[in-house]
Amino acid sequence: MRASFRLGRIAGVPVGVNWSVLVIFLLIAWALSANQFPRSYPDRPTWAYVLAGLAAAVVFFVGLLAHEVAHAVVAKRNGIAVEGITLWLFGGVSQLKGEARDPGAELRIAGVGPLVSLLIGLFFGAIAVVVSLAGGHGLLLGSLAWLAGINVLLAVFNVLPAAPLDGGRLLRAAVWKATGDRTKASVVAARAGWVLGVLLIGVGIWQFLTGFGVGGLWLALIGWFLIGAAGVEQRQARMGSALSGVRVGDVMTPQPQTASAEMTVADFVDHYLFAYRHTALPLTEDGRPVGLVTLDRVRGIPADRRATTTLAEVACRADELVLARPEEQLNDLLPRLGECADGRALVVTDQQLVGIVSPSDISRAVQRGSLRDQFAGGGRG
Repeated sequence: MRASFRLGRIAGVPVGVNWSVLVIFLLIAWALSANQFPRSYPDRPTWAYVLAGLAAAVVFFVGLLAHEVAHAVVAKRNGIAVEGITLWLFGGVSQLKGEARDPGAELRIAGVGPLVSLLIGLFFGAIAVVVSLAGGHGLLLGSLAWLAGINVLLAVFNVLPAAPLDGGRLLRAAVWKATGDRTKASVVAARAGWVLGVLLIGVGIWQFLTGFGVGGLWLALIGWFLIGAAGVEQRQARMGSALSGVRVGDVMTPQPQTASAEMTVADFVDHYLFAYRHTALPLTEDGRPVGLVTLDRVRGIPADRRATTTLAEVACRADELVLARPEEQLNDLLPRLGECADGRALVVTDQQLVGIVSPSDISRAVQRGSLRDQFAGGGRG
């Protein structure tokens, strides 16, 4: 999920917002200011309902951000880099660069988010009780009570044992701990997510048909999202199993052809385009990788500019390159491949380029690994 714009950094982690947040924000504010608050506290001016609804929605999203920041902070403390946090239509997502090393780390990273949401809910609940005992009433009390309830509900929903919810991560940690098999644990959590998604779709459709309106459709939409996300996680788990024990050096294309960063796009098109069978060309300087050019990047340069544009100007820059070592496990490399949009890794030894890993290399490795697992399974039978 990509951020439409950035808010800045919290605890050293970039925080962004996707445009879809506006949909749920306006929906929450409208539901509170046009329905729930006027029914519970009639005869207030319209501006008061609107102000209370907007304020409650803003505070809710601040709490949601705190939930994700907690995940990110604990992940960093457990040795996992965090690319960023993005708030979007279905809440928030922390983009982690890697996997937990053990079930304990998985438990800590997954559990802290719901815990923070629960604490926020209890905090607002306690304030609501104090305000009520002090004789307070009206929109202030209603807003506090709603914030308490929605955060507790968020915590409870997130601990449901189904991927990709935090509860799915907790389930994965438990199965991982019990079996010692991370892949099996991931598949179990993903299947639980699929089951929960189907249940939510069924309940949502039933609610819509029996007069609950938009609420039922929203529940069905969440279920549809869970099914899709659970399917992705299961495929990733299968791929991780297929690539278990495979090193980068086992799949890389060794000693790839290279070019100088000072070469013009026109020279590349004239001398490399048809002679070079790959779609990505590393740029080197004294054997050290300084960039990466793909056909897609070259294609974007107009013909009248190719003679004056160097490959360095269109390449994936040196600081964007994904570098790997031949002895590195391929599973450890996969989460980093998205750091450069070109989706490739350059393999280096002593800062010298020795190979390149492309999506097709990984695809072949997955096919061979899956075949290996099938034969191994047959042999055990």
